[in-house]
Amino acid sequence: MKLKQVTISIENSPGRLYEVTQALGKAGINLRALNLVDSGAFGQLRLLVSDLASTRRILMEMHMPAKVNEVVAVEIEDKPGKLAGLLKPLMTAQVNVLYTYAFLGFAAGKAVMIFRFSDNDKAIKILEENGYTLVDSEAFGILETKNQC
Repeated sequence: MKLKQVTISIENSPGRLYEVTQALGKAGINLRALNLVDSGAFGQLRLLVSDLASTRRILMEMHMPAKVNEVVAVEIEDKPGKLAGLLKPLMTAQVNVLYTYAFLGFAAGKAVMIFRFSDNDKAIKILEENGYTLVDSEAFGILETKNQC
């Protein structure tokens, strides 16, 4: 249950995030999750979107190259220590977290963590074996088409 995430390098200048989000909004594309990280002159904008193919087309028209990565979304209880509990079996299996971000409000008392692992397939297996609920594209309201990448 991997999700396709769009990653864009955007200039750290006023209005750049607005330009991207405005263009996607005008096209009727919903942002399902968003993470923006400062990396100097540029930021890394990571998005889960309702329509990946249209998003890529729009970004190309804007001359903004986008990379598509696979990520894993996991539902966890919104309680202290639950993230550490999720990470322990991954650490034991030597699966590294390359990055993660979270959001609340998906379900009452739950948080959804978005992960990119050193080995997504191994991580999925470990998470499922430990009873974690993976969130698929349908639950996120993401349009799945065959040749999205």
